[in-house]
Amino acid sequence: MPCRGSRWRWGAIEAKRNQGGGLMSHTNKDRKIQYGSGNDFPDSNAEGVLGSARLARIVADALHREFGGTHAAIKMVVGLTQANERAVKNWFLAKNGPDGPHIIMLMRHSNEVLAAVLILAGRKDLLTAKKLVDARKQLELMLRLISDLQK
Repeated sequence: MPCRGSRWRWGAIEAKRNQGGGLMSHTNKDRKIQYGSGNDFPDSNAEGVLGSARLARIVADALHREFGGTHAAIKMVVGLTQANERAVKNWFLAKNGPDGPHIIMLMRHSNEVLAAVLILAGRKDLLTAKKLVDARKQLELMLRLISDLQK
């Protein structure tokens, strides 16, 4: 027969469970709901604000242009960003966009994402400068190849 103290504690636990709190996990009603609107960013076209859903769509489009839409592309981006595979799938599906550190990693490894973010930031001048530097490197490489062939 249990002692009197344990019966009291058991009764307190049951009462707490019946009130909805305590030892069991929360119901779905208790969980926080993530709203679809998200953060708003200024749009470079001055057409209002750039919502997080639109940002996610733009990043997803850039990812598809750079890497394609295959499972191998998702795996490649997981490897580049060290992000969770489910999160990367959501980026490709435009369900949500990457957070700060991951978008920096994407910009480091993807010219398409870099270009999209620079355009959104209203910094087409930096994009033009990058394209000029890349073209110069290509030209220098071609000139070296021509020089090597002439020897």
